[in-house]
Amino acid sequence: MMQETDIRQKRGTEWLGKAGLRPTRQRVSLAALLVGDGHDRHVTAESLYAASCDTGEKVSLATVYNTLRAFCDAGLMREITVDGSKSYFDTNTSNHPHFYWEDDSHLSDAPAEELEIARLPNAPEGAEITNVDVVIRLRPKPKHS
Repeated sequence: MMQETDIRQKRGTEWLGKAGLRPTRQRVSLAALLVGDGHDRHVTAESLYAASCDTGEKVSLATVYNTLRAFCDAGLMREITVDGSKSYFDTNTSNHPHFYWEDDSHLSDAPAEELEIARLPNAPEGAEITNVDVVIRLRPKPKHS
């Protein structure tokens, strides 16, 4: 019977294979953290680096950034930018909106079926719209006594 770690690595390797990426040790390790349990993730490079360190994997933060960029370039992930500088990486590549929770700086999926965009501006001449990222910022309501 396959162990949990083996199953996660197998899923990670298959995920890389569907994009034609070479399954290096570090890529497989990071891919296993991202998709090994079969669930989608929203991660920052820093949170993925910390999760990798927790497993004992030797990987630099620069390698995590480069690997996330390669995963995005291969179409395995989408980068969602918040505040113009904070990047989150989403393993769910479908077009869908996000909630950004300001109190603890995390990103989660928002229900796409509840979002309606009636009209977009025309793209400038010589350009085409490739995607529309919707990030809805949230914070807890103040408690009233």
